[in-house]
Amino acid sequence: MDENKSIIVLHEKQFDEVISIIQLHQSKASRMVNEELLQTAWYVGSYVSAKLKSEEWGSKVVSQLSEYIRARRPDLRGYSRRNIYNMVQYFEEYSTPQFSLTVEKFLSHEFVQSTTAQLQSAHLEAQDDNINEGENNEIVQLSTARMPQVLTMTTFTNHTMILSRCRNNEERLFYILYAHKERLNVKELDRSLTNQTFSTLLSDKKNLSKGLLESYPNAPVIFKDTVFLDFLGLPKKHSESKLRNRLIEHMKQFILELGKDFLFMDQEYSLPVGGSTFKADLLFFHRGLQALIAVELKKTKFHPRDLGQLEFYLEALDRDVKRTNENPSIGIILCPEADEVVVEYAMNRSMSPTMVAEYKRLLIPKELMQQQLNEFCSFFLKDKGTNIVV
Repeated sequence: MDENKSIIVLHEKQFDEVISIIQLHQSKASRMVNEELLQTAWYVGSYVSAKLKSEEWGSKVVSQLSEYIRARRPDLRGYSRRNIYNMVQYFEEYSTPQFSLTVEKFLSHEFVQSTTAQLQSAHLEAQDDNINEGENNEIVQLSTARMPQVLTMTTFTNHTMILSRCRNNEERLFYILYAHKERLNVKELDRSLTNQTFSTLLSDKKNLSKGLLESYPNAPVIFKDTVFLDFLGLPKKHSESKLRNRLIEHMKQFILELGKDFLFMDQEYSLPVGGSTFKADLLFFHRGLQALIAVELKKTKFHPRDLGQLEFYLEALDRDVKRTNENPSIGIILCPEADEVVVEYAMNRSMSPTMVAEYKRLLIPKELMQQQLNEFCSFFLKDKGTNIVV
């Protein structure tokens, strides 16, 4: 080993600490930039909303405003006519007492409060493309409504999509928190909305074993009961090996569907027991739960015997693979169909941390459910602690 490599090995822990400092402050800077962008959208939306409601402005004036900004300040991007109306909707929908009451009901009052003081704006005069303050600056109160702190948990682009596709405040609050928790960009959020994650994640689940609920009380708001695998392009009739191979090829999309805390470890993971070797279809590690997760793939309807096989794999993982600092391994049976009553009977006496989830080859619309948001928000608060983390 040369001298440079020796120095790196010696100071590796300290170097990692420096990287952590850099990442912490980069993240903090990104959050501050995002909050300022949201505040800008909030107050522009407030101003234009007031003009439209007073009938001082019409839609033609909004178009003229967009053209004026583009002509006078071409460096200011994101102020098309459509986007200005998005800002109006952002302000009008989120400034209502009903939205604040929803946030306070499911989270707490501090998520309603704004940490940023009301925007103070001075009349400015532009001369030779340089902006100089006028002699008699006048403070303009743009709105008495403060932007709720919870809105800073995702981006304005995500908010625009949430507002256009969610029907009520409960659903909107869920997707704001979910986008934050899973760090979703706009394409990923679009998929979550299309797949109705609100419904599949917060349904009244009977597909979780007693052992899973006891070992992991938050499991209902972590694991979906249905995952959509439309990106695989599977034919109606397909083998388990074909399903597994397609999932390996599209692992990035599969993990997004499961949740970003899943880390893929291996396929057909070998489990030597006695004189035999068994193989778990897919093995993951969950960062949040600090646990191994074995996924067994089935091409046919769930059968109770599938559970016995999975429990055997979990025992092998816990005895021979799991580290002492990790939690009990979790098993997921992923099948195309499952009889709800059969699943409930099978899960009721299982003391292993197991669950059954269905996969759909195509996106199948479901009726939106408005249940258990309180459970998700309680988990969110517990996961983030009492302080607001954005």
